[in-house]
Amino acid sequence: MRKDFSFKVQVPEDVEVSLGKDIVVKAKGKELSRRFLAGRIQMRKDGGLIIIEAKQGTKKEKKMAGTIAGHIRNMIGGVTKGYTYRLQVAGSHFPMKVEIDNAAKQIVVKNFLGERIPRKARIFPGVDVKIQGDFITVQSIDKEAAGQTAANIEQIMKVRKKDRRVFQDGIYLIEKPE
Repeated sequence: MRKDFSFKVQVPEDVEVSLGKDIVVKAKGKELSRRFLAGRIQMRKDGGLIIIEAKQGTKKEKKMAGTIAGHIRNMIGGVTKGYTYRLQVAGSHFPMKVEIDNAAKQIVVKNFLGERIPRKARIFPGVDVKIQGDFITVQSIDKEAAGQTAANIEQIMKVRKKDRRVFQDGIYLIEKPE
């Protein structure tokens, strides 16, 4: 049985959203754009609301509409506040060195657990990464790019073939946006 449904996204006054093939969100000189393959889902503006709906929608279309609404909320949050992830470098066995390779857009970790080959993590475009002592800060207006960059950094530090209770060295996520 198919039902009508709609999701509503509140747009703040200082944010401009334009709908079309691409959804463009602008505020404070920042801009994010994204294309959704929506199928039979319609999007329209009604004052300070964006309404995402499908007449006679299936479960799959309802899930897709909810996902699109979530992405639009993240885009609005990105251009107004931005997103910041903080990671901490924890090392006690070997003195590891963490640095940013701006030319290759990578984070390079040298001497992790005494390894000779450095470990490298990709930094996504539009993401700003800073290293201050034992803390790494990842910032961006795009929540997905910032989150994936932080995940890449954490992922390369996985310890294999060692007891995790003893070798707790690595880089760990300590703070993420709500």
